[in-house]
Amino acid sequence: MLKVFLADIAPKNLSREILQDRMNELENLVDTFWWLVIVTKLQRKEQPDFKTYVWKWKLEEIIQEMISVWANLLIVWNVLKPSQIFEINEQLRVASEQAWLKEPIKARDRIDLILKIFEKHAQSTEARLQIELAAIKHMGPRIYGMGMELSRQWWSSWSWWWATRWIWETNTERMKRHLKERQIKIKDKLKEFEKMRELHRQSRIKKWLPIIWIVGYTNAGKSSLLNALTKKWVLAENKLFATLWTNVWKLFLFTDPEKWIWKEVLLNDTIWFIRDLPPKLIDAFSSTLEDSIESVFLLHIIDASDPFIQERINVVDEILDDIGAKQHRVLVFNKIDLIDESRLKELKETYKNYDSVFISIIDEIGLEDLKDRIINLI
Repeated sequence: MLKVFLADIAPKNLSREILQDRMNELENLVDTFWWLVIVTKLQRKEQPDFKTYVWKWKLEEIIQEMISVWANLLIVWNVLKPSQIFEINEQLRVASEQAWLKEPIKARDRIDLILKIFEKHAQSTEARLQIELAAIKHMGPRIYGMGMELSRQWWSSWSWWWATRWIWETNTERMKRHLKERQIKIKDKLKEFEKMRELHRQSRIKKWLPIIWIVGYTNAGKSSLLNALTKKWVLAENKLFATLWTNVWKLFLFTDPEKWIWKEVLLNDTIWFIRDLPPKLIDAFSSTLEDSIESVFLLHIIDASDPFIQERINVVDEILDDIGAKQHRVLVFNKIDLIDESRLKELKETYKNYDSVFISIIDEIGLEDLKDRIINLI
């Protein structure tokens, strides 16, 4: 089991509650792999260090503490530049050698961790291709560090550098070219899936099947909602990004139960959203997100017990706006069984001007109200 050291560098004006929430979210991401979080560290700085992002004295402190507790991996909450992650890894490598560690301590940023989780949960060929494309976009620039690693294989002293410099450049350029060619191939394959999805979309339109897209912040209960509405088995796990791939599920709603008149609608689920998700990752999944633009309306599922409800709503709204999803949104507040009556009353008052429904999937509260709302909207 990997022993993980977490670090976060945040501006001074960020509240303590938000900082703790950021760190809790990072711990939950780490928990997806059953890794053990040993220590968490925070540094408040308006501007990160240009060279290593973490300021020098704090990085030295972190390295020494990691060695003392036998930590294997450093994960930084922030998104690091290729040169910064390379420099941190270099300092970790030197410190590991000086401490006579069998294997050097490694450093990764939060996006590296999210990509690894995506890779773990990818099931379909399309999902794996999308993740590979996102990884190339994120990791590709770090070929700078890969080139430096290659250079160490070819010279042992300064005098050898000039004699072998062309070898390092050739290998670096070769890797750049390989990544570029791989990107082109992946995009071509994804276009094939995109055409297939367009055919399916046109088929649904001809059949007059309304599509409803379910969105939400990670771990709010989307998979549980799908299970409750469609009676299909969907993986529902209390882990971030437990489900990743996109699926379309049929929902049969009785518009007139006495006369057995029913309407068939399609529920479309996709990847979860999370704060500060880089545009590179959103772009990589753009082909699967495009169905949201074709949907009749959106069900935005929210964890009612979350103390940062409005922040979560803002994150989802920003991503939806970025991809051009402008449809009507129904706020579905889930997990009301975890809050008391006063908090529920407060939420209803706060969001009384929104189209909102309050449910508990576990206790099966409000599900019929949600179905009635869906019928009225379609």
